[in-house]
Amino acid sequence: MSSLDEELLMDAEEDARIVAHIQQVLPQELKEKFTEDDLYYFLDVLSEYYVHSGALDAQADDEGYVEIDEEKAAAYLEKTARKDKVGDFTAEDLLFFVDASLSYDLSED
Repeated sequence: MSSLDEELLMDAEEDARIVAHIQQVLPQELKEKFTEDDLYYFLDVLSEYYVHSGALDAQADDEGYVEIDEEKAAAYLEKTARKDKVGDFTAEDLLFFVDASLSYDLSED
């Protein structure tokens, strides 16, 4: 297996762990609203947001954390989902998704 194939496989496995974590921590009413495909879609869009917002280039604080404006991220997800015609999600729904995805990073510490 080539190095690129191995990296893609590792990325896919990491995404699966993140999606499983999100499924565990979402409130019950949202667990029923988000399909697994929706979660993977929003995970990709959230990564896109991090790139476009400059969050990946931001300076970390003394503890190594970068401040993320979760409400702006949720609004970006809502706007993109509406444009892509992916479900009927509100910024409030998506704020729970953003929080859940960020809590995965914290649970790995």
